[in-house]
Amino acid sequence: MLHRTEGIVLNSFPYGEADAIVSFFTSDYGVVRVFAKGPRKTKSRFGSALEPLTHNRMAFWGREHATLPRLTQADIIYPHQKLREEFGCFQRVSEIVEMTLGLIPEMAPHRELFDIMLNALRLIETDRLPYRVYLFYKVKLLTLSGFLPRLSGCAMCGRTGTSFYFHDGSIVCGGCLGGMGRGDSGGGSPKVELSMGAISVYEKIRQWRWEMLGRLMPSPQLAQELERMLNLHIRFTIDKDIKTNSFLLTQQRVTVPLT
Repeated sequence: MLHRTEGIVLNSFPYGEADAIVSFFTSDYGVVRVFAKGPRKTKSRFGSALEPLTHNRMAFWGREHATLPRLTQADIIYPHQKLREEFGCFQRVSEIVEMTLGLIPEMAPHRELFDIMLNALRLIETDRLPYRVYLFYKVKLLTLSGFLPRLSGCAMCGRTGTSFYFHDGSIVCGGCLGGMGRGDSGGGSPKVELSMGAISVYEKIRQWRWEMLGRLMPSPQLAQELERMLNLHIRFTIDKDIKTNSFLLTQQRVTVPLT
C-alpha cells in the first residue's frame, strides 16, 4: 500500500554501504521509520531531501503494520538549512527531536504536534527569543503525549506548593507527603523546587494555543528554571539520558538525584 504525506526528517542511520534507515515525523502517521534505497550514493534520487529537519512531501510503500516500509519519494518543501548551519541552534533542535522520538510511539498520528513542530522550526530561525519556542514545544509535546506535569497545586489536596516530585509527576505539599508516610524529604523521591514565577509561566503555556506564543515573554532566568524541570521530567519519563550537549550542560547545574 502506498502512503502519501508530509514529513520532517528527524534522524537517519546508515544501512549497508549506501542505504539508510530514516525517521520522519509525518502529518498523517506520526513518527515513521522507513528504508531508503541508496541515499548515500552520489547520484541518489533523494538528493539532500533526507538531511535532518528537512520538510518533505513524501511517499512510502509497505503492507499494513509493516515494520520498515520503503521510502519511494521525498521532495523538499523547505530545507531548514539555517538550523543545521548554526551549531548551537542545531544542538537545541536536536534535543527536542530526541525528546519527541522518546515520547511519541511510532505510527501514532499527532497532526497537532506536527504542525507545532513545523511552526517551531520556522520560528526558531528568526525569533529573537528562541528559548520561549523550545519551552512552548516541550509543554505541548508533554501534553499531547500524555505526560504533562501537574504544577497547578498538590496532586493530593490541591493546595499551592512548589516542590515537584518526579515519581508523582506533580507538585506534592509537605502535609500530603507526611500522610503518605514519606515525610518532608519525600522519602528519597527525586524532586526540584520551583518558584511561583516559573509555575505561572508554565500554566500560561499549558493553556495557550500556538497563536498566542507572541505574548509569552519570560525572563531568561524563569525560562531556564522551567526548562530545567521539563528536561529532567522528560529524562525521568523516558528513563534515559538526552544525549545533546545542551541537556548535559543543563544537568551539570542541577543537583537532583534521579537514581
